[in-house]
Amino acid sequence: MPLSWNEIKDRSVTFVREWEGESSEHAEAKSFWDDFFKVFGVSRRRIASFEKHVKKANGKDGFIDLFWPGVLLAEHKSLGKNLDSAYDQATDYFPGLSDKELPRYIIVSDFARFRIRNLDTDEAVEFPLTELSKNLSLFGFIAGYETREYKEQDPVNIKAAQKLAELHDALKDVGYEGHELEVYLVRILFCLFADDTGIFMPRSAFEDFIRVRTSEDGSDLAPHLNQIFQTLNTKPEKRFRNLDEQIEAFPYVNGRLFEEYLPQASFDRSMRETLLACCELDWGGISPAIFGSLFQGIMDAKVRRNLGAHYTSEKNILKVIGPLFMDGLWSEFDRIKSQRTKLAAFHAKLGRLNFFDPACGCGNFLVISYRELRLLELEVIKRLHARDQQQLSMDAVDQYVLVDVDQFHGIEIEEWPVQIARVAMWLIDHQMNLLVGKAFGQTLVRIPLKKSANVVHGNALHLDWNSVLAADKCNYVFGNPPFIGAKLMTRGQREDMAVACSDIPGAGLLDFVAAWYAKAIRYATTATRCAFVSTNSVCQGEQAPLLWGWMLSQNANIDFAHRTFKWRNEAKGVAAVHCVIVGFSQTSTQQKTIFDYQDIDGEPVLISAKNINPYLVDAPNILLTNRTRPICDVPKVGIGNKPIDGGYYLLTPEERKTLIRAEPKAKKLIKRWYGATEFLNSVERYCLWLADVEPSELRAMPAVTDIVQKVRRFRLGEIDAKSGRKSKGGQSSKALAATPTKFHVNNLPSSDYLLIPRHSSESRALIPMGFMSVDDLSGDANLISASASKFHFGVLQSAMHMAWVRTTCGRLESRYRYSAGIVYNNFPWPLQARDQQKEAISTAAQHVLDARSQFPGSTLADLYDPLSMPPALVRAHRALDRAVDAAYVKDGGKRSWATEADRVAFLFDQHQKILSLIPVKVAASKRAQTN
Repeated sequence: MPLSWNEIKDRSVTFVREWEGESSEHAEAKSFWDDFFKVFGVSRRRIASFEKHVKKANGKDGFIDLFWPGVLLAEHKSLGKNLDSAYDQATDYFPGLSDKELPRYIIVSDFARFRIRNLDTDEAVEFPLTELSKNLSLFGFIAGYETREYKEQDPVNIKAAQKLAELHDALKDVGYEGHELEVYLVRILFCLFADDTGIFMPRSAFEDFIRVRTSEDGSDLAPHLNQIFQTLNTKPEKRFRNLDEQIEAFPYVNGRLFEEYLPQASFDRSMRETLLACCELDWGGISPAIFGSLFQGIMDAKVRRNLGAHYTSEKNILKVIGPLFMDGLWSEFDRIKSQRTKLAAFHAKLGRLNFFDPACGCGNFLVISYRELRLLELEVIKRLHARDQQQLSMDAVDQYVLVDVDQFHGIEIEEWPVQIARVAMWLIDHQMNLLVGKAFGQTLVRIPLKKSANVVHGNALHLDWNSVLAADKCNYVFGNPPFIGAKLMTRGQREDMAVACSDIPGAGLLDFVAAWYAKAIRYATTATRCAFVSTNSVCQGEQAPLLWGWMLSQNANIDFAHRTFKWRNEAKGVAAVHCVIVGFSQTSTQQKTIFDYQDIDGEPVLISAKNINPYLVDAPNILLTNRTRPICDVPKVGIGNKPIDGGYYLLTPEERKTLIRAEPKAKKLIKRWYGATEFLNSVERYCLWLADVEPSELRAMPAVTDIVQKVRRFRLGEIDAKSGRKSKGGQSSKALAATPTKFHVNNLPSSDYLLIPRHSSESRALIPMGFMSVDDLSGDANLISASASKFHFGVLQSAMHMAWVRTTCGRLESRYRYSAGIVYNNFPWPLQARDQQKEAISTAAQHVLDARSQFPGSTLADLYDPLSMPPALVRAHRALDRAVDAAYVKDGGKRSWATEADRVAFLFDQHQKILSLIPVKVAASKRAQTN
């Protein structure tokens, strides 16, 4: 097991301290590298050697300073020597190495500086020795961690989308709208791209015509555009013989792109300038995936929310298609690239693969997948035809390109993005053809268009997917289905869910995305692999056992998974959602990979797994049921007081003073009130507590009885809530009207108690909990326990418990939603902890409370904000974590954990062991656990 990152960081600080100021290459270089590998918990002797002998390109002997075959080549120089020449010297050794020995990384150093280059990505980073701890992730491969980076979209793409959106809005403002506007804008998109990529000759023919041949006031721009569109749709032999020469130069495009008749638009000076501004951008390097950004940018915000259209950035798409198919295809290519017969068969295979996105939007997944597949195919073509590469005619080269857009299929519910997706696929096809042409020294332009992506306009949850692509021909299903919570769906979407999830018990509690999982696993054959981006709720809380209990019964296996990460994209109103990616199929793969995020805003670390369970950890397929009691011998927790009072019993400080002035005897009936917000933010609030008041005493206080009367009328549905929200007037509320002085749930412990907020910000490393006075009232936004000790508080405030929480709890938006039934009652406590270990936890827990008390003017929200958390509190929690981790050692735990995923995997194993010890009458039902 690799060292934890904390341990590696500590070792790196020691390494820097010991080696600062060293300068002699020959005297100390070997010791330097031995110590460097020790930073990562690796013995250099086991993997790398010094002074590896090779023959250089000039035939002379060379000696590599440090060599790890297939992974790393390092060249070391004395202090202050030129690192560029060191790098050149390192690459001079390559001719003497076999393909298998060629390294992925080159490192050059002069003691005081490091430069590392990743030869796979051609990215280089240089930094001083003193900043080693800040750059440790670059060397993660040494410790067994592989960090994968995904690039964000080029900003010029965003600018192009925004500028085109301006043109869209201007046309819409003058009354050109609906379907006609959508098709019109798609045609302009194509022309802008064609102008910069050699489809239109000469280049910039479209821009030049608009700039030179149309009036500055824009009055004649629309008819000229219509004439261009008509020409692009007409074969040369069918065109008018007296056609303007500049118009005649535009090629015949076909593809039905310019076929439909559209009414003429209308332009003015400003709109013409906007179109020319679009022309001035360089569309040659634009990623067709930006059209997804365009789509989201011009949609009505309300419509966008209802559709759940969270546009998928290129970075996130690569996280899906890499482990789903591209990584495997590249690996296969690397294995056979020197075997011509196998390589030709592999090439033919690429041309037969079929890809399906059943929620494709503007086609971003299809576009990026097509691009990546064509890049791989280009390498195959170069290998197969390297000898005669420059002599081949373009006709011959065109025959070698086997991958085409008609291998890509999709479903989209809205017509406008369907239009965008089809054109985007043509554009990416042309970009890839340009690359092929560049490799063979000529331009390859597949105009007129012959094939197109099969993107269907329809409702994916009602359509038979076989009508789009027969299941036995489908290799991969992927995408980003809509992000809509179970409680936020429209009536129509609930009906869609009912159709797609008719045989899933409890489907009404599932998020909308679950419907695509259900359709996909029914559609897939044993040869089909699937992967979806989803909100992380489908692998947490109450949804995980509902969805994955059914998915497992359908023979679903999770092949790879990205654990929770923060999703962002380039579109307007950028979505910031906590997501997961789940790759699944009906055939279990031998190689399973978890992408774990130590920082949800950062890059993932790759972890090999034996099994990936529904909570996306390497553990058995356990499904956590909603339990009424803990699986361990620990205090029960329950919800706090639930008034159902319309807010009339809850008082602000001013309302409290007003009531006491009017009714001095009411003072003893008022208690401090704590909901989750009040607890975390020290908000002062009070509650009128009448559960034990004598009737005669109550009647003697008119101001109080007036409040009781309002509560009664609220429960009957006669008046609105104090907050201004209208009363629902449900039957349960009406039944409570008979006892208006009592709460719906009364939970007043007889002693001090532990309070656990049910909702807390995801930005905090843990959910702050605390002990409350018996005189304080806790609301139902919290869980409480009257018999919890400092030991229980300490375990619940530990990194171990929070790892469990983050994996198993539900979410409210992105916030933690802590529950008794799923989270607390299923949590495996340290069963074999000795009394002295429990005492150590209790002591450490008290130190946490003491550290909090040092800052009486700060709220818990202040104290646990990652930016303002005091060092004293940080140290107290680290000591508590060490004490809790030590208590789990006899159960099979560790004193130091490499990743949070490792912690959770251990806890699931513990959960399974504990269940095996529970008598049958108490154990969960068969649905609770699937192995």
